[in-house]
Amino acid sequence: MIEPVDDGARRTEPLPSWLAVVLVVATSASVLVLEILAGRLLAPYVGVSLQTYTGIIGTVLAGIAAGAWAGGWCADRFDSRRLLPILLMVGGGLAMSVIPVVRVLGRSGTDSGIGRIVVLAGCGFLPVAAVLSAVPPAVVKLQLRDLDATGRTVGRLSAYSTGGAIGGTFFTGFVLVSWAAVSTLIVVVGAALCTFGLLLWLLLTRRRVIDAAAATAVAALAVVGVAFVDPACRLDSAYYCVSVVAATDRPQGRVLMMDDLRHSYVDLADPTYLAFWYTRRLVDAIDLHSPAGPLQIAYLGGGGFTLPRAMRAERPGSAQTVFEIDPALVRFVRDELGFVPGEDVTVVVGDARMGVRAIADGRFDVVVGDAFGSRAVPWHLATEEFIAEIDRVLRPGGLYVANVIDEPGQRFLRAEAATIAAVLSYVVVVLGPQTAAGRLGNSVIVASDHPLDAGAIERAMDADGDAGLIVGDLTAFVAGAGRLTDDYAPVDQLIAAGR
Repeated sequence: MIEPVDDGARRTEPLPSWLAVVLVVATSASVLVLEILAGRLLAPYVGVSLQTYTGIIGTVLAGIAAGAWAGGWCADRFDSRRLLPILLMVGGGLAMSVIPVVRVLGRSGTDSGIGRIVVLAGCGFLPVAAVLSAVPPAVVKLQLRDLDATGRTVGRLSAYSTGGAIGGTFFTGFVLVSWAAVSTLIVVVGAALCTFGLLLWLLLTRRRVIDAAAATAVAALAVVGVAFVDPACRLDSAYYCVSVVAATDRPQGRVLMMDDLRHSYVDLADPTYLAFWYTRRLVDAIDLHSPAGPLQIAYLGGGGFTLPRAMRAERPGSAQTVFEIDPALVRFVRDELGFVPGEDVTVVVGDARMGVRAIADGRFDVVVGDAFGSRAVPWHLATEEFIAEIDRVLRPGGLYVANVIDEPGQRFLRAEAATIAAVLSYVVVVLGPQTAAGRLGNSVIVASDHPLDAGAIERAMDADGDAGLIVGDLTAFVAGAGRLTDDYAPVDQLIAAGR
């Protein structure tokens, strides 16, 4: 137990200025590193959405506030020289513990709502944020020796603390996530904090073994949890948690899991086999409204490369361009699903909107929209301004076909249909079986500047034995739905409001 400070018997000396700065910078940076990585750690269980990041940011801020208050309270009552090493070692152990905590709790349910997001973020990240945020007040307590310099001392250390948080944010987002897996980075942060705490224990205290032993026990338990609780995915990239599982209906069937969704289905022996409803509808629309033979096709999002694989087999000679933001996913699909780009398939790694902007006018016969961050189309790929870019790169009579996931209320689907209709004159909305039945599911939007044959799409769907539904009156369907623009595109909120 930490002993109360007896100011009459012992006066603690301030830390060297450089060490005080290192402490506040390191702990603040660690909190923000963990906050950035939290989104990737939670993604397999609650997806990636604005709600996910809102829950994480709010939870971590709550931890910072609680830790600052508790740290100041403890610093007034206990010896900060003894308190600081314990905070660092316990904080390091709690940092590593977020991995098993999130994995275990994440597997305990399937809901991806706001409540579950807050519970996972709170149980995983609030404790470590609170403990590490207790360090700056304890450091300030040690450094305050002259009331006339109080403002200068507090302001200087606060500035360094904020600088550490900024550095941790930039370094993680721009550099760290491309170096190693998220779990590896979290373990490294935790181990570094524990090591720093142990060094401080040797430097600052009278080396009470019980302090180091208790704090080390927390870290040891966290390490055991990391080692024995299996991760949810094979690849933990900067953007997705990715796995491949064997399908149960076909010997060579493989399902690509990205975060918490079945994203793609590939039959390794038959590239033309399309298991998912929406992939069949996309191909129906292309076949019905495009000339026979090779096509110029662009894909917004690669996933398992199911459609490029099918088009390579069914329309040989087609020139296909895939815009995929995640280079690690491209490599994973090549290694695990055997798809190798070639002269006929070009992969452009980067954001699809930036990629399309660099394309010449009238380049493509077809553009396929199938990019997702969890269940939501990335908002900047859903706006009227971006649809205008798609129209620009399509040839006259070209086709835009998009896969959309929405909740039963269909608020996003209606808004996206209205947005596309504001740019392309002819739009057909095809509700998937689950969507038509009032459940979460896929729908397909088909659009062009030339007339479309909705009846032909319906007949193809009927021949396939699917229970989808063509929206007969588009005007009535989109009535009251606002168009999405770069200035206003609440995609995640529209989907969540449809529940």
